[in-house]
Amino acid sequence: MSSTQHSDLLVLRDTLREFTEARDWGQFHTPKNLAMALIGEAAEVVEHFQWRTAEASAALPEADRAEVALELADVLLYLVRLADVLGVDLADAAQRKLVINNARYPVDKAHGRADKYTRL
Repeated sequence: MSSTQHSDLLVLRDTLREFTEARDWGQFHTPKNLAMALIGEAAEVVEHFQWRTAEASAALPEADRAEVALELADVLLYLVRLADVLGVDLADAAQRKLVINNARYPVDKAHGRADKYTRL
């Protein structure tokens, strides 16, 4: 993740902090509540793809794509807020996870396969 992207996450985090503080919502933003809200929003993303074929899900009509974009934004906002409440540097955690996944899924074993790393 570039330093610009990391900075963008920090700006987003700070904006969410201000939004939350202005409304006195910090009292509700426990890790449990934020994790539950995150899953709820992720389920709303899934609803747009439920019962569609793989091909149809890849070719969403523009109106549906716009709705999915807003649901994805909700997921991102809750994820950033949860990371903030837990004191997790999301950009750093993502970089560390990419290093782990690179070791778990070496190109020579994982290329073109969808198997879990334990089955490569």
